[in-house]
Amino acid sequence: MSTHTFASLGVSVAVRDALAAREILTPFPIQARVLPDALAGRDMLVGSPTGSGKSLAFGLGLVERIEATDPRPSGLILVPTRELAAQIVEELRAVAHARALAIAAVYGGAGIAKQAQAAAKAHILVATPGRLEDLLARGAVSLEHVRVLILDEADRMLDMGFRPAVERIVALTPRSRQTLMFSATLENSAVQQLTRRYTRDMVRHEQAHPPERRGEVEHRFVPVAGEAKLDVLVRELRHPERGRTLVFVRTKRGADRLVKRLQSHGVQAAAMHGDKTQSQRERALRRFAGGENDLLIATDVAARGLDVDGITHVINFDAPAAREDYVHRVGRTGRAGASGVGITLVADEETREVARIAGELGLRAELAQRQNKRVDQAAAAVAEDAREAGLSAERIAQLQAKVAGLRIDPAKP
Repeated sequence: MSTHTFASLGVSVAVRDALAAREILTPFPIQARVLPDALAGRDMLVGSPTGSGKSLAFGLGLVERIEATDPRPSGLILVPTRELAAQIVEELRAVAHARALAIAAVYGGAGIAKQAQAAAKAHILVATPGRLEDLLARGAVSLEHVRVLILDEADRMLDMGFRPAVERIVALTPRSRQTLMFSATLENSAVQQLTRRYTRDMVRHEQAHPPERRGEVEHRFVPVAGEAKLDVLVRELRHPERGRTLVFVRTKRGADRLVKRLQSHGVQAAAMHGDKTQSQRERALRRFAGGENDLLIATDVAARGLDVDGITHVINFDAPAAREDYVHRVGRTGRAGASGVGITLVADEETREVARIAGELGLRAELAQRQNKRVDQAAAAVAEDAREAGLSAERIAQLQAKVAGLRIDPAKP
């Protein structure tokens, strides 16, 4: 935590009181770094992982720089998903109201007429690019008075193919605006290009988790035969120390199918993915966050921006496709100093890819521990079967060596 206070950073009394009412008394490091430049009107590129307090980092500066008498909207926050849009509004609503500012979210999957009415009244508009362009085409909102533009999770927004829409939207805002770009990684070339194009005299900040925080999450890799995956998952879910748990799958159909398969084992879960209606997604997230349901099955895109406290376990039922996906998934646990467990179920055909990801993240030893134990057990079983079949010692050794070739060297990069 920072030694700064919200008062020393220039946050107004009204906003400080709103924060105190939520028991937010001390700024997180990223907030202490960003706020002075945000309040000074500087353009910024900020590298900040999910869970670091970035929503308030840009939100506090935004509400302090806008007045209730300003044209609407004066602040625009672009985000990649509707879940993130709704969460940002929830996070900033109290501090915005403390300054007599209206804030609204617009996103696909919900009624556009009602959103158009809310957008027209909002000082601060939080929007997904597609829905915002729909509203602009209808003439329901204008961006000519935007003083502060924020792109949150810019890397993911560009990865999802929103760059053309983002560029069209930015072109409709005044050139004199303040622009803040937040990204999980600053190495993304598309983010860097966008930054060079749309910022002026830009300040760069980066906030990474301190190295010692890595120990707060236990990484476990569990080799499984494909047909045994469900049984292994059910066993993990029935562990007495399991709390609120997020299970990741690759596809929307896979999420629904897994919910039904778990129900047949007496395990209740809810699914969250892009084919669910917005009300269904919000209800599932609300019940998960509120503790009514402690198990949520999600796809990567649907869970992007999901920020729920108290997730004790993240389980990769389907292995992540890339290092970034693993970080995003398991990063949902072990938040704000809490401990957590990240479990990846590794089918035989996934071993090579998971080994690559584990190596890139410095987790190869954790993967090798489980994999090699399984290989040694398999080698012993092969030897026993071979001896019962009357094979020669030489042939048994050959079979054991073949199985042993599946061992993972924890020291190999």
